[in-house]
Amino acid sequence: LFHIIILSLCAHKVSPKKLPREFETSRLHAVLQDLVRYGKTKHELNRDDWLRLFDVPKRWFWHFYALSVAWNGLLLVLYLNAIISHRSYPSWLPRVLDLLTGMTSTHNPVPQLSTLLVQLLLCLHSLRRLLECLCVSVFSDGVIHLVQYVFGLCYYIALGLTVLCSDRLGKGTGSLLSQLDWFNVAGVTLFIGASVLQHQSMVLLARLRTGKSGRVETLAHKVPIGGWFELVSCPHYFAELLIYVSFSLVFGGLSLTWWLVVLYVLFNQALAAQLCHDLYINKYKSYPMNRKAFIPFVL
Repeated sequence: LFHIIILSLCAHKVSPKKLPREFETSRLHAVLQDLVRYGKTKHELNRDDWLRLFDVPKRWFWHFYALSVAWNGLLLVLYLNAIISHRSYPSWLPRVLDLLTGMTSTHNPVPQLSTLLVQLLLCLHSLRRLLECLCVSVFSDGVIHLVQYVFGLCYYIALGLTVLCSDRLGKGTGSLLSQLDWFNVAGVTLFIGASVLQHQSMVLLARLRTGKSGRVETLAHKVPIGGWFELVSCPHYFAELLIYVSFSLVFGGLSLTWWLVVLYVLFNQALAAQLCHDLYINKYKSYPMNRKAFIPFVL
């Protein structure tokens, strides 16, 4: 799916005149577009009926975060239990980590503050997004592809395991408090700022469909205004990228694995933002042309 996202982003940035006519009308192009688009950006597609068989409601996004809260919360409890009570992981977990890292752990490693912080921040992020999906966001009849849905579930399971894999490569020594460093503080600070930005953006989006009483008045799409929407079309996607960058900072910026995760999030969110941006420009003739799609003043 990562390769599909990169290919789609590159193809989307290429002028349609430069793409072969045969490719634009091919079934491969239709399937590719159906795989990477979701929600409002999918409405403009001329989709075959058989493609609609793989649709699931976009409002099911909350499933991702519910699973993440449960799964990553469990991993956090297991890690805390290992630190505080000096109990070993359940037998299945070391085997999974051995398989993912390609290395066997023969001893209990020194507890890593960075790992604990990232686990905690990941749980907080997932819980906030879950509450936003259930209590703030107003979903229309938009859909996502079944492949996107299954991938999303697997993604949050893999994310928590990736944190524990990075723990094995940690170089912290001594007590947890003695491991505290400037990059931990910088990462947590960035996480808080990005989370506030994302929440404010989600609230502004929800207000486009609700009245002063808070009741839903319309499910139509409108031009978002206020906050960072004055700079980019999708500040909530930009905030998501910053949140993952903050995780890498907490790890000291030395975890190649986490920078690869950041790279995936960058391409994924950039493509989604560009599709939304183009939709706004094509649909609303008065759309502010000074706005970027994703990163303020850059992209």
